Amino acid sequence: MNKVLKNSWALFLGMGFIMMAYGFQGSLLGVRAVQEEFSLTATGFMMSGYFVGYFIGAATIPNIISRVGHIRVFAAFASLASLVILVHSILIHPFIWFLLRVLTGVSMVCIYTVAESWLNDRSSNKNRGSVLSVYMVILYGAMGVGMFLLNFSTPQNFQPFILVSVITSAALIPILLTKKKPPTFKKIKAMTLKDLYEASPFGMVSSLFYGTIQSALFTLLAVYATSMNFTILEISIVTFLLAVSGAIAQFPIGKLSDIYDRRKVIVFSTFGAAVFSILAILVSRQMYLPGGLATSKTWFYIFFILFSFCSLPMFSLILAHTNDYIPKEKFVAAGAGLQFAFGLGAMSGPFLCSIFMDLVGSNGFFIFLFLFHSVIGVYGIHRMRVRQTVDNPDSQFVAMPQTITPAGIELNPTTEPIDEPIKEENKF
Repeated sequence: MNKVLKNSWALFLGMGFIMMAYGFQGSLLGVRAVQEEFSLTATGFMMSGYFVGYFIGAATIPNIISRVGHIRVFAAFASLASLVILVHSILIHPFIWFLLRVLTGVSMVCIYTVAESWLNDRSSNKNRGSVLSVYMVILYGAMGVGMFLLNFSTPQNFQPFILVSVITSAALIPILLTKKKPPTFKKIKAMTLKDLYEASPFGMVSSLFYGTIQSALFTLLAVYATSMNFTILEISIVTFLLAVSGAIAQFPIGKLSDIYDRRKVIVFSTFGAAVFSILAILVSRQMYLPGGLATSKTWFYIFFILFSFCSLPMFSLILAHTNDYIPKEKFVAAGAGLQFAFGLGAMSGPFLCSIFMDLVGSNGFFIFLFLFHSVIGVYGIHRMRVRQTVDNPDSQFVAMPQTITPAGIELNPTTEPIDEPIKEENKF
């Protein structure tokens, strides 16, 4: 582990700054959109732009990296992300913010791909699991820290946008000062949706719906909290709890999926998330009232933690389940295919969820999560009735961040073996 940190500290530090800015930016835009009195539908549409950009970027980034190299791509798109957030503070309109969110999505997927392919180059068959674990802890931890930065500024002002830009720009310093040569980028082909569906219908369908859930959850949680009259500190707490509890849940739930039928674990997890989303509604009661009139948020925090605990490990579970039905040499291609399906669902999540919130009020947020989690559970029960469990010794659960790219999926120790990295004198 020490060797991993020593050789990759600059990359981890840079990604820590990026994720800190990303976590801060997501909460900031959600709160500011409510304060600017954007309609809920307009807010959902605006927030969905990130996933449209992410989807576009995932399809184009391999060619860009192949032409100009990792360092230039990272520098260019980190600079673009830093610039875009500043424009948010100047041009305040839902459609303009949608276009800016598209650019942010393109920038972030490029940054993730560069970082994860670089980590693959640093990794060997002996330490890929350790590298992935450290990477995931940094992503979730830095994102959680970034969400708390909302407390040190006023969302109505332009200063928070400058701070996000400064943090993003700081990520460039350790990356650009590295002496080690960048890796050779390998283009990864995804399985077609048809092939993926034939291999694992439940894997593809659940990934599609889970993308819808995840995009709505991370982009509209701050909007929900603001509309329920949470203070800035309380918004920071609830968004922090989402990131941290989801990260902690990965390993115990993943262990269960390696012991029992993985589909049962997915079904229990998704129905658990559905139940806790309803309980969150029931205990919300009069939380939105001002001052001493508001009811306590303690039980809401508890049920929201339990919801996150059940919901956030699901992409890793879905990936592991899909791998149960395919040969080892297709693990990375299948992961890329699942990301494609996830992205298709993610593009519609914030907009659809905002419609629910517009129709039934703020708690439409949790009603939306309840419905889509329930759909995954019902379809999972159906698939268990029509297909027997397959024991694939090459497949096991590996915790993955929600933002993982196909390049990052290669860090999964159960994927196709990679060569030992070439030893060089100059490293990070």
